Amino acid sequence: MERGFAYVIVGGGVAAGYAALEFTKRGVSHAQLCIISEEPVAPYERPTLSKKFYILNVTPARLPSFHTCVGANEELLTSTWYEEHGIELVLGTRVESVDVGQKTLLTASGETIRYETLIIATGAKALKLEEFGVKGSEAENVCYLRDLADADRLVNVMQSCTGGNAVVIGGGYIAMECAASLVTNKINVTMVFPEAHCMPRLFTPKIARYYEDYYQSKGVKFIRGTILSSFEFDSNGKVTAVNLRDGSQIPVDMVVVGIGIRPNTSLFEGQLTMEKGGIKVNGKLQTSNDSVYAVGDVAVFPVDLCGRIRRLEHVDSARKTAKHVAAVIMEPDKTGKFEYLPLFYSKAFSFSWRFYGDNAGEVVHFGDYLGTKFGAYWINNGHLVGSFLEGGTEDEFEAIANAAQLKPAVDDLAEVERQGLNFAMTGNKKIKPQTPLIEAGTSSLVVETLIYPWHATAGVVVAASVAAFAYWYGKRRRRW
Repeated sequence: MERGFAYVIVGGGVAAGYAALEFTKRGVSHAQLCIISEEPVAPYERPTLSKKFYILNVTPARLPSFHTCVGANEELLTSTWYEEHGIELVLGTRVESVDVGQKTLLTASGETIRYETLIIATGAKALKLEEFGVKGSEAENVCYLRDLADADRLVNVMQSCTGGNAVVIGGGYIAMECAASLVTNKINVTMVFPEAHCMPRLFTPKIARYYEDYYQSKGVKFIRGTILSSFEFDSNGKVTAVNLRDGSQIPVDMVVVGIGIRPNTSLFEGQLTMEKGGIKVNGKLQTSNDSVYAVGDVAVFPVDLCGRIRRLEHVDSARKTAKHVAAVIMEPDKTGKFEYLPLFYSKAFSFSWRFYGDNAGEVVHFGDYLGTKFGAYWINNGHLVGSFLEGGTEDEFEAIANAAQLKPAVDDLAEVERQGLNFAMTGNKKIKPQTPLIEAGTSSLVVETLIYPWHATAGVVVAASVAAFAYWYGKRRRRW
């Protein structure tokens, strides 16, 4: 069996849903677009799975309530929506191979699908313990969290362990959010990670200490500087204890593993240019094959604001790269390169923080680290390049976003520390503010193009002057 489409999206995660909506907004015709997904359901807002909205027992979020694109307060794209818009949604189907030269895909069912333009939105998979020499991932009380099936399994195991002990392996996003949900569900939680503090890729020791102190006040224990070495099992193959590299042992009723992800690029290795663990694309998200684009977790794209190419593992990047690539494909003459302000955010307990820009250079902390509102700036080569804020208002989050976007010069670190949040707020009054768009349970920033009225005025004056000179010069040439 063989079918053909103008546009095919491989992968059915967040990016696929946002790309589909953008395609329809830009007039894609019926039967032109196909989405192939291994998951049995239409694309959904994956961050919901690790938030309290899914894991808590009180009115938990369930599909169809968090299909894309409600994460940006746009349409709810259920399977019916795809049917109504003539988009072929091929669910529960694995792509076995791709031939980018022949522009064909082969599915596990033996079907060949041809395309004119391919969008790679395959996302990433959770790293398994076996990759680090530890066996036991298949035990009934060992949980990962990457997709809907993982989340359902985690909820079932958690409900059977109320009042028991859980060990969370890892200290990043998933680990922190799951630990908060577990302890809220009256489970005793111990977090284990090899680094000196949680969220080491983003948090400074001072920022991390604040959150760790709060987690500890809620009953979460931290074991830092060591890793899991093995499990103890009962006769039914259920994990009863975890053994750590430092020689200690912790009795457990369940284990949650959040040790990172790896981009799903295997279908394209040897066919497309790879870099930084992902698929390298240009400013228009186009791969080394001009009929293939990549978005989301797999895409390594140029971030001009940071002056280098990056692969960003976050839903905000997935949403915005997906929308941009649909615009590039449908309206190439009207769509420029992808301009992105990196954004990371999280919600756990009553916390809500956002980070914009690049965490490079020296750090200046500000605010009340004994209270509920504090932050930090990153200063590199004499310019502010990154901003972090916990507990901000919408205006304050807009201000730190603009600060990271504009990269103002910084001559005196002590003065920036003294001004604190006012340093960003004062600068924010001089420009058109960006408008963050908040969703239920997470948040997102819509990055608008900054408009400077005097730039526009100067441009008009220059253009008029050039036109006048051209007219005068042309008349002189005709007289000669």
